[in-house]
Parts: sequence; C-alpha cells; structure tokens
Amino acid sequence: MNRGFLRLTAVALALGTAAACAPVSTYSGFRPERNDVELPDPQVGVDTRATVQQRFGSPSTTAVFDQTAWYYVSSVQQRIAFYTPDTTDRRVMVVRFDGDVVSSVEKFGLERGRMVNYSAEETPTRGRELGIIEQLLGNVGATPMRNEEEDQGPRSRR
Repeated sequence: MNRGFLRLTAVALALGTAAACAPVSTYSGFRPERNDVELPDPQVGVDTRATVQQRFGSPSTTAVFDQTAWYYVSSVQQRIAFYTPDTTDRRVMVVRFDGDVVSSVEKFGLERGRMVNYSAEETPTRGRELGIIEQLLGNVGATPMRNEEEDQGPRSRR
C-alpha cells in the first residue's frame, strides 16, 4: 500500500475520534435570548399577561394552586461521548401577577437548584412476590373439574 494513503487514513481516524469526544450542548426550555439579543425583563406595574406572553411566549409551567405565577425555565446540558449529560446552566424566571398586571419578577440560576435524591427501591405493594415455580405451576389444579352433564348440554324433559 501507499504510505501517503496510510498517513491520510491515520489522520482521518484521529480527527474522527477527537470529534466524537467533543462536548455536545443541548438547549431545552425557554430561551431568554432571541437572535442573540437579550430580552428585557417584564416591567412591574406596566406589563400585563398578554404582553408577557407576546414577548416571551407561553410559560414552561404555572403555579399549581393559584394561577398568579408563570415560570419560564431553560437549561443547557453538555454530553461527552456516551457519558451521562451534565447540566451546565439553568435559568428560571418567575413572573408573578396581581390580577392581570405584573407584580414581581424573580430570576434564579443553577446555584439555587437542589438535588433531589430518588429512591432506587421499588414502591412496596400489598401481597407477596411469587417465585418462578409458583408462577409456572400456580394455576395447576386451581380450576374446578367440569361436570359431564354440563358438557352434554341441556336435556329435554319427558
């Protein structure tokens, strides 16, 4: 084989390997900047629900029990190759309303986030867990025997 072809193949393989290990960023949720221009915050006492929705779009979520707060959430995750993605940035903008007018605007970042530990255990249920033998042979003998008279159908009376 030609040495130039081997060198070119080695260089292409090295570049492909390096590109596969480059971090990939994933953006999700609300993007506070559009066309590389940071949107101004809603003004307290000036903006209404309609103007906030027109400027920022529908909220990511709203308050559960009272509809006085809109939450705009955005996050950025980076993933390298096959590893678990890491959240590198998270922004939450909370717009609170008094009636139809904006009463306050709060912004939170990743530093205010809390880690929630999920339990790896399963939720306990009533009953007992069957073994494989019980599952396979559990119904053997559980059904009643059929009666011969029932198999023959109804008899005519004389």
